[in-house]
Amino acid sequence: MGRVRRRILTPNVSETHLEFRGFPEKNQQSRELLETAGGSFLTGFAYAAEAASVVEVEQNLETVEREFQGFAYEGAGMAFAIRDGLPVGHRHHVVDFLSGPAKEHTYITYVGVGWALARLPKFCWPAVTSGVTDPLLRWLVHDGYGFHQAYFRTEKYVNQQFREQDFGWPDDGPQGYAGRAIDQGIGRAMWFVGGTDVTLVANMINKFDADRRPDLFAGVGLAATYAGGAGEPELRTLAERAGDCRAQLAQGSAFAASARVIAGLVTPHTELATRVLCGVTPEHADQICQESVPAEHTTGSEGGKPAFEVWRQRIADKLVAAARSPS
Repeated sequence: MGRVRRRILTPNVSETHLEFRGFPEKNQQSRELLETAGGSFLTGFAYAAEAASVVEVEQNLETVEREFQGFAYEGAGMAFAIRDGLPVGHRHHVVDFLSGPAKEHTYITYVGVGWALARLPKFCWPAVTSGVTDPLLRWLVHDGYGFHQAYFRTEKYVNQQFREQDFGWPDDGPQGYAGRAIDQGIGRAMWFVGGTDVTLVANMINKFDADRRPDLFAGVGLAATYAGGAGEPELRTLAERAGDCRAQLAQGSAFAASARVIAGLVTPHTELATRVLCGVTPEHADQICQESVPAEHTTGSEGGKPAFEVWRQRIADKLVAAARSPS
């Protein structure tokens, strides 16, 4: 049954190839990086689609190359969320997954749940999101949804700058914020859509309305730091092109650094991007992220804003202050 489920649910790896998607190729190294990330995502997805137990998936995920292991966990999160949404089997795959070693990959697993929402009809969403229990991090689900839409429906979401309206989840969250969280995922996807070419990515963002650019640049900062693909001169150019959105770019970068620090997956490109975009080490960026968590996050909001947005703003403010402090 597991093999059948894997065969039916898992997308073809060709869907992650730049040529197939029509994305530009900056150079061979960048292409291989992005395609390996996509292939690792599908590897994790296939493991979770087929497995009879969470333990089996965890063991398989540990065999993925460490630089790309996070992408595999993201794919596993998507597959488990889809399985929660299916009319057969139980509805606690994501919960079970995050109760073990995958807890260190909660950020990326929630992003994977967002991918599942993009693939399933809305009547399945309550079951799909049943494993999303953290009121602070749940907006990462929207990030995953936005990434999926920009990556697979690029013409509509990137070239035509489509903005999601009336997303409908979560029921108790500020509904207007869903579009902003989705934009963060769209920005992250644009790093892939633009083939890690800083000029192309910045030009794409500048075609969007000005009020959307901070969230888009935050997504780009996250992707550039987590996935890599740009050297120091390119990253400095990215910071310059971000302009007034420089703080949000840094905040996204800090999120990525924190995710890799927590999971023990820090790479040289993460260290480089965090230093250039945040002005600190990945470990310091993670410390800033942890110290900035709102005490009110258990209620999910503060002053009409979701705690997630309060958290992001605090991180951005601290990074700006750190950059101004004498070294």
